[in-house]
Parts: sequence; C-alpha cells; structure tokens
Amino acid sequence: MVKLLSSSLFIAGGTAITIGLGALGYPYIARTIAHFSKQRAFPVVSKAALKGACQTGLSVIPQQYPQVRRDAGIVEDLHGIKVADPYRWLEDPDSEETQAFVEAQNRLTTQVLSQCETRESFRQLFTKLYDYPKFGTPFKRADRYYYYHNSGLQQQYVLYSQDSPQGVPTVLIDPNTLSEDGTVSLKGIEFSENGQYLSYSLSSGGSDWATIQVMSIGAGGIPTPLPDKLDFVKFSCMAWTHDHKGFFYNRYADPKKADLGTETDINTNQLLCYHELGTPQSSDSVVFAMPDHPTRMSSAEVSDDGRYMLLSISEGCQPANRVYFVDLSLVGKTSSGALDFQSHDFFTGSKKLPVVKLVDNFDASYGYVANEGSVFSFMTNLHAPRYRIVRVDLSCPGTSPSAWSDLVPQHDKDVLQGASALKGDHIVVRYLRDVCGVIQLRQLSTGALVKELPLPGAGSVSGLSGSRKETEIFFSFQSFAEPGATYRYDVSSPSIEPTLFRRTELKVPHKAEDYTTTQVFVQSRDGTRVPLFITHRNGLKLDGSHPTLLYGYGGFNISLEPSFSASRLAFMKGYDGVFASANLRGGGEYGTSWRDSGSKENKQNVFDDFQACAEHLISAGYCYPSKLTIQGGSNGGLLVAACANQRPDLYACVLGQVGVMDMLRFHKFTIGHAWCTDYGNPDSAKELEYIYPYSPLHNVRIPEGGKGQYPAVLLLTGDHDDRVVPLHSHKLAATLQYELVLAPSVASRTHAELLKPGVEEDYDANSVAQRNPLLIRVEVRAGHGAGKPTAKVIEEVTDMICFAAKSMQATWVLASDE
Repeated sequence: MVKLLSSSLFIAGGTAITIGLGALGYPYIARTIAHFSKQRAFPVVSKAALKGACQTGLSVIPQQYPQVRRDAGIVEDLHGIKVADPYRWLEDPDSEETQAFVEAQNRLTTQVLSQCETRESFRQLFTKLYDYPKFGTPFKRADRYYYYHNSGLQQQYVLYSQDSPQGVPTVLIDPNTLSEDGTVSLKGIEFSENGQYLSYSLSSGGSDWATIQVMSIGAGGIPTPLPDKLDFVKFSCMAWTHDHKGFFYNRYADPKKADLGTETDINTNQLLCYHELGTPQSSDSVVFAMPDHPTRMSSAEVSDDGRYMLLSISEGCQPANRVYFVDLSLVGKTSSGALDFQSHDFFTGSKKLPVVKLVDNFDASYGYVANEGSVFSFMTNLHAPRYRIVRVDLSCPGTSPSAWSDLVPQHDKDVLQGASALKGDHIVVRYLRDVCGVIQLRQLSTGALVKELPLPGAGSVSGLSGSRKETEIFFSFQSFAEPGATYRYDVSSPSIEPTLFRRTELKVPHKAEDYTTTQVFVQSRDGTRVPLFITHRNGLKLDGSHPTLLYGYGGFNISLEPSFSASRLAFMKGYDGVFASANLRGGGEYGTSWRDSGSKENKQNVFDDFQACAEHLISAGYCYPSKLTIQGGSNGGLLVAACANQRPDLYACVLGQVGVMDMLRFHKFTIGHAWCTDYGNPDSAKELEYIYPYSPLHNVRIPEGGKGQYPAVLLLTGDHDDRVVPLHSHKLAATLQYELVLAPSVASRTHAELLKPGVEEDYDANSVAQRNPLLIRVEVRAGHGAGKPTAKVIEEVTDMICFAAKSMQATWVLASDE
C-alpha cells in the first residue's frame, strides 16, 4: 500500500534587519526592495494595508507588556545585509531568562483571556460536542481485526482488538494508563506478517522522539509485553521481516538532554537499524547510513511476499526519493535463524550489504504498491504531477524509470493519492477530485477501471485499509458538517455496493443537513483559481455581520480536505459563525505542479491566494474585516503571520499555532533543514532574495507610518515542540511587542539609541496606536500537536476561539438549554 507521509511539517515578524526597523518607516523597507530588485516574490503593499486593522473588542495598553531585553550586539552580515537579531537569547530554552519570559508572557495572556466573557459558554458547548465516540477505520492483521477508539473525552485513543468485525473488542494498548497527565501517546504501530508480534512507539509530551516497545499477541488476542525497548527513535519506519524475528527502524545518536523534546540541536545522520527480538538495542545492526549526506533520511519497507527490502532515500520534504532494494534471500542467517545483518553492519560489518540502486536520483517520488515476483508496481510523479502507477522488473534494474510501463496512467485532472493491492486481481485507488475524495476499483493486472464506488457526497476519504491477503476493505468518509461513517466493501463481489459499517453519532442533537457547504473558486492576484470551502448554518444572511474563521496551510504537498471538527461546529453554533477552508498553492490538492507553484521562489503566491480568499469572504457579504479571523498551524502559522504583516487591514484577529517565523534561521534547529526544499536555503544569496521579503520575524512594520495598528494576535506554541521549536514564536512575540508598541513611543530617538538597553523604561504610551493585543500562549508538556491529550486540546481551543470571538466582538447566540 502506498502511504504518502510528511516527515516535517503536519499534518506546521519584527524587523530585525538593521536597515529596515519598522519604527523607522517605509523608506527603510524601500532600501531592502532595491537591494533585492531581481527577486520574484516580494509582496505588494497596498494602500489599504497601510491603514492597518480596526480596533477590536480586546485592548492592551503598552504598560501591560513585559519588558524584554534586546541585545544590540547580535548583528550578522547575510550576503551584504546587516541583520540584527536582538532576541537571539530566546533560542536557549533552558536559560532562566527565557523561562522568565515565558512565565511573564503567559501571565499577560491569562489576564487578557479573562476578559473573554463567552469562555465558559464555549468551553461547555465544545466539551459536549467533543464528547462523542470516535472510531478509527478497522484493519485486519492475520486473523484479527483492530481499530482505534476514544469513548469521548479520554486523553488518548485506545487500540482495540477483536476476532471479527462484530466481535467483542478487547483492549490491546491503552496509553491513558501510561501517564497521570495523559501526555504519553501511542505514536505508531506495526504488526509482524503473521500477526503474532506488535512493535509500537510511544511519545512523551508531544515530542517527535519516541521509544519502541514490543508485545506478543497470543490466543484470543491476549497481549504479553516483551522486554525489547528501543530508545532515541525519530521519524522512523517499522518494517518486520517475514521470518517474524525482527524489524527495521530509524534512530539518531543519543541526544544531549534528558528532557527529550526541549532541545534545539539539529537532527542529522539518521541511521536505519535492524532489531532482532530478544536482543538489547546495543547489539542492533546499522543496516544503512549516509555519513556523506548527513541531512538525508531513509525508510525501509518489506515487500508483500517478504523477499525484498525496499529502501527509500529522501532529502528534505520534496515529493521525490531514491529507491534501492535488497534481495533478503542473499542475506545469511545467525545461529538463531534470524537474518544476519551484523556481518553487513554499515560501520563494523565484514560484508557489504547487497544493495541494488533502482532509482538513484531525486527526479520524482516512488511508492511501493505491489509486486508479483520481481515485477513491481510503484506510484510515481515522474512526468506525472498528478501521479500514476508504473511497473518495472527488478531483474532488469538498469531500465530507465522513463521507460517503465504505465499500469494506471495519470488522470487528466484528478490527483492519485494512494493505492492498495488486494487479494486476486484487484487494486483500490484513491483520487482527489477538486479537493473531494474518490475511490475506484481497478484490475491489478491491467489497471482497467472496474467501477467507481459511490460516496455519500462531497467530502474526504481516509483510513483506506486492505491487504494482499484479503478481498475486503474499510474506509471512512466525513465532511465539514458530517462527523462521518465507516464503510466496508468486498471486492470479490464488485456488483455489490459498499455497506455502512459504523456511523459516527454525536451525543448532542446535530443534523448535518442544517448546514450548507459551498465550494467557490477565488481568483488570486495572478489569475489562478483557488478553491475555498465555506460552511455555515442554512439561511445565513450575507450582510457582513457574521464572525468568520478562515483556515489555511499551503505547503509541503499537503492537501486540506473536508473534515469534521467539533471546535468549528461549536464556533458556528455558538456565535452563528462561518468557517472557511482555503486550498492554497503549495499544497497537494492538484498535484506537484500546484505544490511547486507555492514553494521556494513562488511562496508569495500562497499569501496572495489566502488574501484573495479573505477578500472574497468580505466582498461576498460573509463578514467585514472587523469580523474576520485567520488561523493556521506550523507552515500555516507562517502563512497567517506573513499575511498579518502584508495585509493587516483585512483581519480582526490572527491565530498562529506553532509557526515557522524566523525564516533566516529555521534550518539551524532540529529537523528544520528538511524544509529548505519548500522554503529555500537562506544561506544561499539567491534564495535569501525571495525568503527575506516574507519572513514574519523580519517584516513587522507599523501601518501608515505609525498611525495604524495590527490585528489582535495570539501565537501558540509548546515547550516540547521539537518540530518547529518554540523560539520561533518567542522571538516573534517579543518583536511584535517592541516594533508595534515600544519602538513607536521612542521614535524620536536615533537608531543607535533604540538599540541601547534600558530604552524601554522611558516612552510615551499615548503615541502608540497599537491597542489590539499581541500575545503568546506557551503550553507546558506539549509539542507540535500530535498526541496532545484531550484536556489540553479543550483548553487550547477554548482560549483560541474565545480570543478570536472577543476580538471580532461576536455575541453568543446559543440558548443556555441547547
């Protein structure tokens, strides 16, 4: 089965340039424009943007902001540009000064949030809506079925086992028993081919670091924990060899800190290892390493017949990989009968692993689908931005991928998202058609279309499960207003339609038909048509009065498909709100060409698309700028922060979650180097030309020369986020507060005086236009988002939505008994 994964982001302001401090006005920005005169992505500053945002329903006076030290001594020369970084000290998460900064900022945020009168009403409504039984899509391994389930408000999902789809479920793994605060989560699982063993990874505090443990599965699905424990695992595969004696996984060198997830050290030199059951991790073999290419990553997969190990090599997050393979029948065995990778250890082995390089470039991506002997099927985007399925015979590895034959050709419009080969001559493929899910049954031998499966409507398809040993599949469907349902389909009887297996039901009264979802295509600045979904209650009057939440991402080839969210439903119910989801360039909604048109030198297109969607919501009568909030996380946090800089006039509120904000240093921390394939490398003079003009941290400036202000801003991060480390949000929060609040009050001072310590103590607050709050919320024992316990989700969402509602001056419309 093809699995399209992102190893980096989801799923993802302050003018630190010495010559471009926002307090000094637009002439200094013009100097930077002149310096980068040949770059292709500089944002257009409109006259409307110069006016800034309106005053919202929340206000913070300058004296309320904590004093934050600025270090004038940090100035670097980047390709001829003097770049000041006065908050570099915030990059040390362990310093007392950084911890004091977090405490002071959280205190201010708590004070402001206490002004949001609807918090308790929203919290109660959201909790009721969130408290419903949630089921993952069932999947079968060997003779048992498995699924994830949360009864409603459990901190973490529980993995269940049953002997049939209707059998009595028993608990296999319950992460809720592993920590008192619910912050230990089940990150991933992988069964051995015979279903008798399960390897599973656990993460603590939201960190990307994980520990792999193993259990055996006995008669009746009874689990028995085994002593095997593998530490310092990150961005890892888990692939069992078919002798059931061990599995491949990835790890890094031992980190320097004990509190995993709080470090900022760059992650390089990933290792692919093999663990034999019953042995200590210290004896694990290093199967593959790339010391000459320390930023590359690898992943192993074992073919359905167990004969081949497929090795995928990636660099960054581009949709491209190299493909190597090893015929496992050529690997010897130990005295225990396990495959002997010790003799092939990359560093200490006496023999070279018999690796064959099938594809040895990064021209395209290749994902394993199935094989019959040495004839393999791969899903690829080679000469096919919307993907296709091709075939190659591994016995002829020298054949150019361009000459591989088509099994399923590229569709002229729809994007192929995945494929699962089943028992017999069957393959199920999943497409995205104008951002809505499509499932087709085809012949595995010829690729010919058998039928397109009927779906309940326009929505997303997820959790497609099936295997070469079975003829049945399960899949789930959901939409913006429909919590969803799971369907079962047996391909051995193609004339029969999919049957409803389980419908998701809320515990409170809710009818999906009471809501309308409309998909429109908005024209961006360069004429590109951008899909935008808009959902609201039926009969909404388009008079501009409705609080509106616009969400976007736009990056890393990730598609934002229709999905149900209890928090968004609570927003629509409680405030008579409108929710809009924008499918921006940079994502994968229309294939890799759509991704490329929003990446690197084309990144400004993403911000233009989002701003065009905001303008449509206003012009179509859904809201006024004073009623519009924008929200994004990770790469989407970068999106909303950049748009706040470029068009502060369009929004009342900005919610930026775990965003990439310092675009000149993102590549220096943890896995940030992998994002250069989407953003470009700021160490390159050519690529800095298009990165700098939109970098949130380096483009905060006061609208209209000090007379306007920014929207209300709430940045959110977690102290254990080792994906997008919290220093991004810390530095942006400090910069926003200085550039928009403190610096204007001392604008008469010289540039040198502005950089002197202590200037914060002497300013004229009456000269400051910025009254909309500029806040940051730092969650403790939380990471980038995955594995966050339910209690923390409820508190964070409540704070976000109520901050936005108060900013938009939204009123609570739901009766107390509803």
